[in-house]
Formats: sequence, C-alpha cells, structure tokens
Amino acid sequence: MDDNNKNLLLATGLSFLVIFVWFILFPPADPVIQPEATETTFTQVDGVASVPQADGTFVTAAPAEAVTPQATRENALAQTDRVEIKTARVAGSISLLGGRIDDLHLTDYNVIQNIDTDKVTLLSPANSATPYYTVHGWAPAGGLDASAVPGATTVWKIERGNILTAETPLTIMWDNGAGLVFHRTIAVDGNYMFSITQRVENTTGASVRMQPYGIIARKGEPDTFGMYLLHEGVVRAQDGEIQEIDYDDMPDETFDPAEGGNIDRIDVVEGGWIGMTDKYWMTTLIPLPGQSFASVSKYTPGNDTYQADMRLPVMEISGGQDAEITTLLFAGAKEVSTIRAYQEEMGIEKFVDSVDWGIFFFITKPIFSLLSLIHGWIGNMGLSIIGLTLVIKTLLAPLAYKSYVSMAKMKKLQPEMAALKERTGDDKQAMQKEMMELYKKNKVNPASGCLPIFLQIPIFFSLYKVLFVTIEMRHAPFFGWIQDLSAPDPSSILNLFGLLPFAAPGPESFLAILSIGVFPILMGITMWMQQKLNPAPTDKTQAMIFAWMPWVFMFMLGRFASGLVIYWVANNTITFTQQYLIMRSQGVRPDVFGNIMSGFRKIREKDTKE
Repeated sequence: MDDNNKNLLLATGLSFLVIFVWFILFPPADPVIQPEATETTFTQVDGVASVPQADGTFVTAAPAEAVTPQATRENALAQTDRVEIKTARVAGSISLLGGRIDDLHLTDYNVIQNIDTDKVTLLSPANSATPYYTVHGWAPAGGLDASAVPGATTVWKIERGNILTAETPLTIMWDNGAGLVFHRTIAVDGNYMFSITQRVENTTGASVRMQPYGIIARKGEPDTFGMYLLHEGVVRAQDGEIQEIDYDDMPDETFDPAEGGNIDRIDVVEGGWIGMTDKYWMTTLIPLPGQSFASVSKYTPGNDTYQADMRLPVMEISGGQDAEITTLLFAGAKEVSTIRAYQEEMGIEKFVDSVDWGIFFFITKPIFSLLSLIHGWIGNMGLSIIGLTLVIKTLLAPLAYKSYVSMAKMKKLQPEMAALKERTGDDKQAMQKEMMELYKKNKVNPASGCLPIFLQIPIFFSLYKVLFVTIEMRHAPFFGWIQDLSAPDPSSILNLFGLLPFAAPGPESFLAILSIGVFPILMGITMWMQQKLNPAPTDKTQAMIFAWMPWVFMFMLGRFASGLVIYWVANNTITFTQQYLIMRSQGVRPDVFGNIMSGFRKIREKDTKE
C-alpha cells in the first residue's frame, strides 16, 4: 500500500470516526468542581438567612403550602389576579399571588414556521402542566420570623401602573401589618431584560435582617433534545468561565439537608450570573456589576423541582430606615446580537457565551460573525452560507494549491506506481522502498494532500454547531422547498420529491435514513466527482472503500440541517473546480465527465444485451 493511499485512507477514516464520536459518544466537559465550597450564605454576627425555596417558603420555616391540583395553563392563569406584560417582543402577565413572573410568550417566534397564532411560551404558572417561573423576595435572617416576609401565598397590591410595558414600569407592594412594607418595581426594556428593584420600609423601632434572592424554578425535567452536542440545563458565569450542569445530572448531586435538596456547590462570587438554558431560549438571574452573590444550582426531590438561585448578602435595616436592591432578569431568545449588546453595554461578563459554542469556540464564533456579516449584505441565509464557503475556500487557497499540485503529480505517477506494484508483487518492503525513491525523484510529498481534509474537520464541526445552536438559523429560509435551514431537506427520493401522492416517512420511521432529499443527493454526487480527481488506490479493497464513501456520507449526512448540506455541496463544487483547474495547469487532464458518460454507455449496453 503506497504512502499516499495510506494517508488518504487514514484521513477519510478519521473524518468518519470523528463525526460519529463527536455527535454520539463525546459529551461536553463536565463543569469544574472546586475541592472546597464556600459558605451557603453570607454569615453575619447574629445568624444567617433561612434558605429560600422555589415554593416561596424557607427550609427553617413552616412546611410548603399545599400543592394546588394541576390545571391547564389557561385555568392556572385564571386562578390568580394578574398584571399584563405587553411589549413589542414579549407578552404575558405577573401573578399578584406571590408576585411571580410566570407567564411569558416571545411574540417574535412561532412554534411552527409561518403560523402566527401559536407563539413560543417561555414561562408558565406553578400549577400548570409545565411549571417554569421566577420568584424574587426576601429570606428571613437574624431570628426574623418567616411570616414577616412575603411568600408564595402573599397577595400583592398594585401601587403604580396597570400594565407593564417598555415605557411604563409596574410597582406592587405588601404590608405585613407588623411594621414592614415591601415594594417591588418591575421594568422591562424593548427586548428581554427585566429589572427588579426590591425595597423594604422598616417602620418598627428595631433593626431587622433579611436576605434578597431570586429563583428560577422548573418542575419536572423538561423535554430536551438529548444530544451531547447541545447543553440544556443550568448555565452560569463565574470566575471568568462558563459552567454547565445538565438537567439529568442535577438529581445525582449530594443531598444537603440544610438546603432541602441536591446541590452541586454554592459559590460566593462577585460578578457573573446564573440561569437555565434551552436550545434557543434562556432565563437568567443577573446581579448588577460589582454585586457579590451566592450562585446555587439545586434539585429538590420532594417536589421534583430544578432550581437556579441568586442569593445576595444579608442586609440589616435599622428602625425607621429603608433598604433597596436592584437585580436583572433576562427571559427571552438567545439572539447573539442582543445578548452581546447586553454584555457590552451593561457589563454582563461572558453573556454571549451562554450560547453553546462548543470546544471549537475559537472557530465557531468567528464563523458565526462572518456568516452574520455576509447575511447583512445578502439577506438570504442560504446564499450567505454559500458566500461563507467561498470566503473559507479563498483563505485556504494557498494550502489547497500545494495539495492539488501534489495530487496532480501523483496522478501522473499512477502508471509507474501500477507497474511498480506489478514488478514487486507481494514484497511490500521492496515496494515501499521503490515508491519512496519514486516520490523523491519526482519531488512529490504524498502527505500534503491530506492537510485540507484535516482542516475541514473543525470547520465542518464549527459550522454544524452554528447551524444547530444559534437561533438566527431557526426558520431561516433559502429558496423553494428549503424554508428552514436548521432542519433537514424536506424533499425525499422515496416519493420522487413530491411527484408520488404520499408523504415521505417521518423521522420516527426506520425508513427515515433512506428518505434523503435533493441536496443530500447533490452532496453525494459532488463528493464522488471530487473523488474522481484524486489518485486512484492501487489496492482493490481500498478502491472499493473509496468508491462507496460518497454514498455512505450521502445517507449519513442526509438528515442533518439543510444549511450544513448546502455548505457541503458548495464546498465540494468549489473544491472540484479548484482542483480540476489546477490539475489542468499541471498537465493532467482528468476525464471525470468522460467517465460519467462511459458509465452511462456501459449501463445502456448491458440493458441492450439483456
């Protein structure tokens, strides 16, 4: 087996292996666990705060309120008095029972493409089928009774504002009847950032101590994509890095009786944030820059609740004095431009990294930025992907030129290599020696043809990551039947691309892998054409493997995002054109199209004989 064929086979085999390993076997790195955890709360002279729970109670206080029977979302919303939320981008309501933000729709995003009546639902009430909500409040400290602070059954009153809009904040209040008056002002901007200002008036004659907090809670493990490629669960920024905890890992953490649940660790940090992320949507608690807070990820087995907590330092409020604290809540779509603007303008560290860029982030992020730039010029994401391919191929052109010149020389040497193999027979050592002399004599480096293949692997993964995780690709149309570049090509060879009167099998069918569309077929054809330009393996087994490779990849990648397949078709076409022209310039005239016609003639002759 000659060195060139060995290298090509190795490169192709590695490509095949890495794709499967990456998408199926390798999970993202586990979050780094520090050997020593910091204290749960901010210890004070006369005690610490009770631990707040998602149900509005505290571990050291009375048991949680009785669970309300599960209701439909509409019925759950109707059970409490509410204040409407209405901006250009979000709609929903705030429950005056408990003061929870537990009803939020993202009005720019449809559940199903082009169906405006069903908008994406982000937050839902506690007693609905899929509870997902935020709680803000004060935990008692220093001997303060839990009944002195608002909880889940507290009925708040509207103090100012009848509707929450981007122009009109809402203020609600609650008087505990024992000298403490609580005010909460909620504001929202034109996108997805809420600000929560909590103020306490202490009209008693004594000092009181309490701890402000924010909680994001989800009851029951949410539906996820279940792919190692994508993180869904708790995400947080602290100590200059992003840390991720999957939903299914949270119940495996150590149970802490003081917390009433399973926690990974509790870190007191200055700067950062904590939240819960889905593929495209995220809810995040964010202290103002410079505020220290305890970042807590918790699972409570008793009520099957997943929790992300932001606990701020215990505050002492003297008699006759007020205390106030403001925090932020992001609840919306992970639009890169939007969260990057929050990062830059509000000083929210590493907020843009809430998008799961993957281990190739140093390639993925520039690819996304370049793709966004091209899209800004062209306006069509499919054409932008083709434009991105042109840019990448241009940048790699010098390496490609060296590679294709080497392949052209190898192509010229094919007759001599075949003769050498025939002359040496089964003496592999003699064959290797003479082949190396042949390469040296003709100044050929057989390994140089592999470099572009290896460079394409991280680019391929990074582009796939961009297409899979960024919301900018969701429901982005191309032309004709491709109306969502983040979804597979919807056409199918099984119904002759719509000509036969039945639908193609869905993804749940075992026939789905055979249900490939137009672009996957084009990918296979262009890969086969490109392969025909490369030196043919002299070994029959290798030749058979290479002959099948384009069609294996065609079916293997056929159900990937259509945007990725369009990239692959464009990449193959440009590569074929580059290589064909360079080989012609080196005196090699590959007869690819003649081979195609010859194949058709052989088929026709066979049919005629039969």
